[in-house]
Amino acid sequence: MQKSNVLFHRISFIILSSIGGLLLSLTGLSIGWMIGTLLTAALLSFLRPRFLQLHDKGAGLPKYWLFIGQCILGMELGQKINVSAVSIFKEHGATILAILLLSILFTLLSGFVLWKFSHLDILTSFFGTAPGGLSAMPGIAEEVGANTAVVSLIQTMRIFLVVLTVPIVVSLWIDSTAYSAVSSHFTVEPPNFKIGQLVWTLVLAFTAWGGYYLGKILKFPAPWLLGSMVSVSLVQLGSSSFIGYELTAWWPESLIIFSQILIAASIGSRFQKEMLIGLKKTLLISLLSTIGLISAMFLCAIFVSNLTGISLVTAVLAFAPGGIAEMTTTSVVLHADSTFVLSVQVLRVVIVCLVLPPFFRLLHVRDARKKMRSHAHI
Repeated sequence: MQKSNVLFHRISFIILSSIGGLLLSLTGLSIGWMIGTLLTAALLSFLRPRFLQLHDKGAGLPKYWLFIGQCILGMELGQKINVSAVSIFKEHGATILAILLLSILFTLLSGFVLWKFSHLDILTSFFGTAPGGLSAMPGIAEEVGANTAVVSLIQTMRIFLVVLTVPIVVSLWIDSTAYSAVSSHFTVEPPNFKIGQLVWTLVLAFTAWGGYYLGKILKFPAPWLLGSMVSVSLVQLGSSSFIGYELTAWWPESLIIFSQILIAASIGSRFQKEMLIGLKKTLLISLLSTIGLISAMFLCAIFVSNLTGISLVTAVLAFAPGGIAEMTTTSVVLHADSTFVLSVQVLRVVIVCLVLPPFFRLLHVRDARKKMRSHAHI
């Protein structure tokens, strides 16, 4: 009976948090579900109303809620890496990869500036500035002991800046009559339900489940997210190449909304007031470094556009340090090549999530050893 009461209050917490996501989504913001749910969950965690009976301050929701959300998101990203997405990189793959690596270097510089000129620890600084997305970075940051509240706050601020500035700048920069010349291969219409699609969805679900264990063996950060994404993408690409056409899963948009709600509620439930004490200077430095990162990537997009002939609007949205959903949705509105935008954004998330967390851990260990030596000499 007691366990059922605990489960009831946890589900109530998630539902109440999702109301904030619903309200923010009504503004048209593509990541409104994620940010609104996160902010509402954090507020509930701060206030700790009695009717929710939130025990174990700071523990938050059990991690399996986060894992479910990450697995669904991993399946979503894995399906995006299809044959048509891979073919995009054949002609200008080296240039695209070089700019993505350059964007990661800018990210590291941004994190270094935040670390040096704020009171944050090294892990929180670098995870906060890494453009891996609001869905992935806080979850991975939590695994290594970073301040997830600050990481989420900085990630949210960057996404807001990108979503509010990049589309406006692009719209003003490019003559609107040029948009009609750019084709878009992305559709936001959900697929019609078919039995075959449901069967393929179940196949991908079992694939994602197996991918988690593969991720654990390979020591992936956030194995429920990255393991499911890698395994689903390999099965999707392999089956499409073997059969000769792309198999489509039954994948309604509500699943992605559900994923965002679970991830955001799980992260927000761990917020504590103590985490946000003395962040005024940190947020100012983070704001300035984020503006610098956006400006640098805008210049890189201009370079790629001039070198490859890819339209500027497509290049800017592809390399902007925002989220996958935000930039892809914006590319549809601006009639850019959404497949290219989606592919570059997904590739960057993969690189950031696979390469940067081990690097951040190494920096953290070196910093800890350095502090121990300095204390030993005192």
